[in-house]
Amino acid sequence: MSYRISNEDFNLYLDKWSQEYEIYAPVRIVGGARFSDTDNIRYEKIQSVEEIEYKEKSHFSAKEILSPVTETMFNIQKEKLSEPEYEEKKYLVFLRSCDIHAIDRTDKIFLENANFVDPYYKRKRDNIKYILMGCSESFDNCFCVSMDSNKTDNYSMGVKFFDQEIHIQVKDEEFKSDFKEEEEIQFTPDYVLENNYEVNLPDIEKLDLSLFEDEMWEDYANRCIACGRCNYSCPTCTCFTTTDIYYSENPDNGERRRVWAGCQVDKFTDMAGGHSFRKDNGSRMRFKTMHKVYDFKKRFDKTMCVGCGRCDDRCPEYISFAKCINRVTEKVNKERE
Repeated sequence: MSYRISNEDFNLYLDKWSQEYEIYAPVRIVGGARFSDTDNIRYEKIQSVEEIEYKEKSHFSAKEILSPVTETMFNIQKEKLSEPEYEEKKYLVFLRSCDIHAIDRTDKIFLENANFVDPYYKRKRDNIKYILMGCSESFDNCFCVSMDSNKTDNYSMGVKFFDQEIHIQVKDEEFKSDFKEEEEIQFTPDYVLENNYEVNLPDIEKLDLSLFEDEMWEDYANRCIACGRCNYSCPTCTCFTTTDIYYSENPDNGERRRVWAGCQVDKFTDMAGGHSFRKDNGSRMRFKTMHKVYDFKKRFDKTMCVGCGRCDDRCPEYISFAKCINRVTEKVNKERE
């Protein structure tokens, strides 16, 4: 069922749903970026449709709703450990198709990785529903069509924004009764059929391990500055580290937190005794690339990357991950000729 609703009326629905859900959407934070007079677009709680930035791609994904940048795992009181009190919440999140696919990839890591289920992730994942934001055309650097993440049926509602109204498709039975007085229309969310850039994935069965030592990685060793912006903006980068925090006023008390980490960042592979793997930035780029399109696919039968293009958008050295994948594919094809 689909409906046409004015922004004013839709805000009433948002107000109603907010009694049960925390509602998140991409929001423009004016002057909130790293450089002067530049804006940031990231996920924040909203109260009205006017707050939603739908004309541009968000700089960051919604992954921090499910996996916060920092999260307390347990509190420490001398020799006693206790989990912090957890407030049960429900989440209603405006997402694009690629980001919905990204959560599916993240599920593989936190919920389906061997027999391990991450309880911190699961308690939020069980309480999230999606509102699909359709894409009528491709954004810069997107290659979602190549990664088969340009469309999805996994959502509760789908929307298209106009200046003074929205069109909404309602699939979830929980929300259908809210719209019984609205006039029905014919509408399904948009999705792109073609991106400006095409990515060709390598045949992992033909990928020779000699590629791991290929000279192509030296190029990235000279260009990458290990800032980690690609990791932290990526919706499927899930790595974290743990750290113990002790309170200066009471050193017997503290907490253990898990904190975002990334394979491109210094100290990611540091070990006891001062040992460290992948010290140069080229080997880090190799690890990220192979993990996204080779390791993950061998285990879960799909690529980890969903082609949102945020890594290309955010890189200060203009390194294109999309082109890196194509270089790998060219190497694989050339070796097999």
